[in-house]
Amino acid sequence: MLPLDVSASINIQSQALLHNDPELAAVYERLLRLDPAGERFSTVLRDTIDQLLNGEVTGRYDWKSLFKTEKTHAGTLVEINLQREFAFDDGTDMDYKIAGVEVDCKYSQQFGGWMIPPEAVGHLCLLVWADDYQSRWSAGLLRIKEEWLNRGNNRDMKLTVKAEHRNKILWLFHQAALPENVLLHLSEGTRDAVLSFSSGQKRVNELFRRVQNRRIGRGVVRTVAQQSDYMARVREAKGRARTVLREEGILIPGHYSSHQSVARALGAEVPRPGELVSFRVAEARPHHVRRPRVELDGRTWVLADESDPRQAAPFLPKHTENDTAGLA
Repeated sequence: MLPLDVSASINIQSQALLHNDPELAAVYERLLRLDPAGERFSTVLRDTIDQLLNGEVTGRYDWKSLFKTEKTHAGTLVEINLQREFAFDDGTDMDYKIAGVEVDCKYSQQFGGWMIPPEAVGHLCLLVWADDYQSRWSAGLLRIKEEWLNRGNNRDMKLTVKAEHRNKILWLFHQAALPENVLLHLSEGTRDAVLSFSSGQKRVNELFRRVQNRRIGRGVVRTVAQQSDYMARVREAKGRARTVLREEGILIPGHYSSHQSVARALGAEVPRPGELVSFRVAEARPHHVRRPRVELDGRTWVLADESDPRQAAPFLPKHTENDTAGLA
């Protein structure tokens, strides 16, 4: 029987599926125990897409720019990276063994496009979908039944799940938010302005100058910098983003807890693991009475708006041993 905190979150049809299939219930519970909020799943999918784009070398940020062979390889990479993240046991007949149950893993960038091999009939499949354009992802479990599959016309006889039977999928997470590929979703003018510089450092500086109060993942920084030490482009040093932009009043917190506290106190976007956020600040004045504020360098600061004059920003707090380990 599933614990109350798990069973209470699913609908009646899903409860029936779990009741009638103990193996399905065991795998479902194990996966939710491993990743209750889906953060580990979403990070793996974000990192896998970034791995395929290989922006550091290629400068690519758009799924459409991938070669056909790379897109085909995406499913294998998702399978590998999920197993690395969750340390699933190897399956005997399927990809994994989760809670002692054989589970195959299938990924598709097109929702419903999972290619099911004939040998998976009768087994559980972990069906994963992610779309960088929608910034959404899903992962669910399905016991494969032959009558639920479309007849395949491809040479390896792989099949897809009939649309009318997708309601049999037991969703772990459905239409969840995928960490944003910021470069992909910028306006063309802003993206062109960021990428117009020949210097990787200047591109990184321009990214954080123009794209403020928006979470920026390390994959975006890697693509913009196109340098192996891409995160060093952000750190406090001469010519680096934090130093240059601080003189313009812009702070760039990372996901250290001390940095997150600054962003949270100001009411700004709070960076999550592997992310950074930039925003301009101004020293608090009497007319800022209703704005959230934070104390830094012995002065009080608020998020700036267009009416606030530009002034050098304070230093972010130094990291402590108790801070969350970060990249910047």
